[in-house]
Amino acid sequence: MMSKTAVAALLGLFGTAFAQTYTNCNPTEKTCPPDKGLSSRTYSVDFTKGASSDWNATSCSDRIAYSSAGAAFTVKEHGDSPTIESKFYIFFGSISVIMKAAPGTGIVSSAVLESDDLDEVDWEWIGGSANEVQTNYFGKGNTTVYNRGKTIPLDSSTQATARNYTIDWTPKAITWYVDGSAVRTLAYADALGGQNYPQTPMTIRLGIWAGGDSSEPKGTIEWAGGVTDYGAGPFTMYVERVDITNYNPGSSYTYSGTSGDWTSIKIDGSASDSSSSSSSASVSATSTTSTQATKSSSMNNKDLSTPKVGVSTGSTSGTSGNSSSTDSSATSSTKGSSPSTTIHVTNAAPVSMSPINAGLWVIGVLLASMSYL
Repeated sequence: MMSKTAVAALLGLFGTAFAQTYTNCNPTEKTCPPDKGLSSRTYSVDFTKGASSDWNATSCSDRIAYSSAGAAFTVKEHGDSPTIESKFYIFFGSISVIMKAAPGTGIVSSAVLESDDLDEVDWEWIGGSANEVQTNYFGKGNTTVYNRGKTIPLDSSTQATARNYTIDWTPKAITWYVDGSAVRTLAYADALGGQNYPQTPMTIRLGIWAGGDSSEPKGTIEWAGGVTDYGAGPFTMYVERVDITNYNPGSSYTYSGTSGDWTSIKIDGSASDSSSSSSSASVSATSTTSTQATKSSSMNNKDLSTPKVGVSTGSTSGTSGNSSSTDSSATSSTKGSSPSTTIHVTNAAPVSMSPINAGLWVIGVLLASMSYL
């Protein structure tokens, strides 16, 4: 017999899944159009110079503003969740986000890599916890267990000044870096033998939302640090720039079959060794041999070094990254004290189901269960 508390908990998971995860076409379920690729090996966008045509506002565009401080994402009232998403996908690479997280109880700043088949790699910052950052990952939307998230304690505030948050993503491992120092590494084999390892082309999503909104499930509000008081706002996250190295440049990426395995991805078009830089004024491409995205001269006084990583030759084989440790529920590569495990409910759909079908399945389970209450 299922208790009312258990039913409420399942409803909480269901609501959060629909709020945070989506895909327009899941290639593990049907044939989908190719994903537009980043054809240059390196790419930089400086939001202190304005908006970029390489990014779309996918939610609350009126809450996104640009100034010398960068892209400002602001939550003022119930329903605000300003978000932008890259128009291009990358296929393994290094992604550095230079940003300042938002303060505020229940406010969640985020930088997310997301694929069409719901592979996901996350950074998240809880507004009421200024000296820590959360990391997480998902494979094919599978959340059968909730031990993937880890909270990383930091020695200084994520809200006072802009800091460098980098993800180095290869077929062998994912490493999260803060200001050039590795804080967590996930090996392919440690993600359920690779089944839950994020490995398909992804876009980059940047945004902010109120996990503490009173309409959110109880579990989400608790995870976000409490109920959000909009009267204490507005709450703003600032992103100064994004620097990317795409280890497998191409004009587009196509899924061959429905396995969702990285070896099934076809890289379309010729790879480019150029470096692309985007701002509100222009987009230019110049030749470069650097394996790291170029830093703005305005960042020279900050500790924003990007870690050196392995770069592929443009094919999906031979890509590797530096890894000093692996990640599992019992190990951690965090410097200093070990991070706590965080239950972050973002994707509640079982592997074999789309979010919509999973939602209907959950509702059926709940209705059946409630007949025993």
